[in-house]
Parts: sequence; C-alpha cells; structure tokens
Amino acid sequence: MLDIQFIRENTQKVKKGISAKQLDPSLVDKLLELDEERKKLIVEVEALRQERNKIAKEGKASDEGKKIKEELKGKEPELAKAEEEYQKILNQIPNLPAEDVKEGKDESENEVVRSWGEPSKFDFEAKDHLALGEALDIIDVERAAKVSGARFGYLKGDAVLLEFALVQLALETLMKEGFVPVIPPVLIKKESMWGMGYLENGGEENMYVLDKDGLILVGTSEQSLGPMHTNEVLEAGKLPLRYVGFSPCFRRETGTSGKDIKGILRVHQFDKVEMFSFVKPEESDKEHDYFLSLEEKLLQALEIPYQVVKMCSGDLGGPATRKYDLEAWMPGQGTYREVTSASTTTDFQARRLNIKYREGGKTEYVHTLNGTAFAIGRTIIAILENYQEKDGSVIIPDVLRKWIGKDKITP
Repeated sequence: MLDIQFIRENTQKVKKGISAKQLDPSLVDKLLELDEERKKLIVEVEALRQERNKIAKEGKASDEGKKIKEELKGKEPELAKAEEEYQKILNQIPNLPAEDVKEGKDESENEVVRSWGEPSKFDFEAKDHLALGEALDIIDVERAAKVSGARFGYLKGDAVLLEFALVQLALETLMKEGFVPVIPPVLIKKESMWGMGYLENGGEENMYVLDKDGLILVGTSEQSLGPMHTNEVLEAGKLPLRYVGFSPCFRRETGTSGKDIKGILRVHQFDKVEMFSFVKPEESDKEHDYFLSLEEKLLQALEIPYQVVKMCSGDLGGPATRKYDLEAWMPGQGTYREVTSASTTTDFQARRLNIKYREGGKTEYVHTLNGTAFAIGRTIIAILENYQEKDGSVIIPDVLRKWIGKDKITP
C-alpha cells in the first residue's frame, strides 16, 4: 500500500497516478475525508481513555467516571467503523506508475522496446502448437476436457520431458546467479494474497478461492514467495535476497471467453518457474533491469525470437510500478505472444506484508520484484512452433538435449 503521509503530501500526484491506471481518482478524496474523521476520533477516544484511567487511579467512583464510560461506549465503535472504512479505501489505492512509464489506457498502447532474432520462416505452411502436439501425441486437450472441463490439457511423453528440461535449465541458470530454489505452497491464506495486493479492484474474480478454508490457489508462485518474510526484519547484508520458485499455477481466466482459448495457451492450470527478490530501495531499478536480462538470457538460450514490451500505465495492474513483457514469436499463429514478464512493486507489497530491512540501527521497508523464468506451457508452445519441420517433427533446442536425451520429437 502507499504511505498515508505520502498521500497527504502528494495528493495531486497520487490522483494523477490513479487516473493513469484507469481507476477512479476520487478514491483519494474519500480516503482523506476518512483520514481526518479517523484522526479526530482517535484524539477524542484517547483523551477519554486517559481521563478514565486518571479517575480509576484515584480509586473513587464518580458520576464523571460513569459519564466517560458511556461516552466511550459510543465513540469506540464509531472509531472502529471509521478505521475499517479508511483501511478499505486505502487498500484500493494502487501503486503509482514510475516516472518513465508511458501513460496509456490499455495493452493497445504498450510500446515495443526492442526485439531479438528474426521471426521464423518456413518453406511450408506453419502449424500451430495444438496441431503439432496432437499429431505427436504429446498434448491432449480433448481428454482433459472430458476429465476436467474446458481450458485444461494433458502433457504427455516428450512434452513432459520438455517441461522438466526447461525447469532444469532455469534452475541451472539462476542458481549460478545465487537464487535459492524453492517449491512453495500453492494454497495461501487470504491475508497473504491481500498482502501481495491482488485482491482489490476485481483481482479476486480471477482466483480460485476456497472460502470454507480461507485459502486461495496461487496464480503464480510469486504470490507465495512474497509473503515468506511477513513481519520480518531482514539484515541489509543479506540483500538482495533472491528466490526461484517452481509451482503449478491456477487462474479462472474470467472475461477471456473466445480469446486465446485454443490449445494450452490460456488454461486454468499450468506450471511456472518464477523469480522473486527483496532488495534495498536504491537497488530496485537495477534489479528490475537484471531480472529482464535473465529472462532474455533464457529465451536466447532457446534461440526463440522475441520482443520486449514495456507496459503503459493502464496495463500495469495494482501493485506494479513498472512492468516488461517478453513476447515470443509464434509462427503457427503469425504473431508474438507473451511468455514472461518482469515487474517492480517498490515498497507497495512490503508495507502490506510488513517486511523491512535493518542497516546501521535503522529499519526501512524493502522493495520487491518478480519475474518469470519460464511459463512452461507457453514456452513449450514457442518451441513446438519455432522448431517444427515439414514432416511434423520438432527439433529439440540444443540447450535442452542433455536432459531429454534426443534431438528430435517425431510422429
């Protein structure tokens, strides 16, 4: 969340940032009204409590003491209600876009920063990943639909070997960089998801929520990596603290009916390797560039053409202040598709989770960042479509062959 003092002192800046994220800036006016009401009630309640304690210390029953008790009976619930309403509005205020982020309404105004590699071209008509996967008997969405419903898929045979080769490549690359590997829980408490900043402004609609248990299935392992250090003070000398998590991910994909639903591009369950780090505030921009460079390194190792896209303000989401996507060329679809992203959330999540660091006797909130190493399904799509051959076979990228033990997937 944003610091209330920052909001008080920079009201117009906050309103501008909220508007840039296509949210209602009047939230700020409502928040500041509630803030004033809350502060006034705090002063009144504290004064009454002090007077009550003074009378109690004197040990004398009096009409004044009874009067104060009655006043508190009315004021304390009023304060509790004001605090609740204040917190509810504060929670809805998103992180502000960074100064270098372009203002725009939605993904149509995102900007391509650079590209790598030439889009694959063939002397035959390119097939999409589903046609290839079904012919090779490594992707089965029909049986998955029979078992689980729409937007699920079975990975079989060599597709499974591809998945675990990608996991090994990510772990090998990132562990050399000092990342600590983690297999995190995929069910987290609602308060943990709240701390990550994804419940407000419609975020819960895209989640699988188990109300009976008070738990939520994660949509990415960053959502369980971030809360690991809730209510902790980290030592400055241990920063940056970097994790690489592997987990299944679950998304309801509401509002995407008829869009990208073919095959395994946009499914309800998929596996992912995710990077997450806790850094000092002055290091967060550098860390963001570093995460992006690692994502590029991994796609370049697979020799898959891609472009780097910088999100405009309206496509950032609540917690992020800056975000890049890597979009891989998909020749079977004739377009680029998002396969990874890298975001910095400054201290927005750390404030909600109460994660600080200590340096020289002083504590301050850390900054948190996240980035995709591999979204497995989408990376497999990119491999199948870019490495396909005329006979329907698929060449395995050189960098993965030591884990798979072959150089080609054949019908």
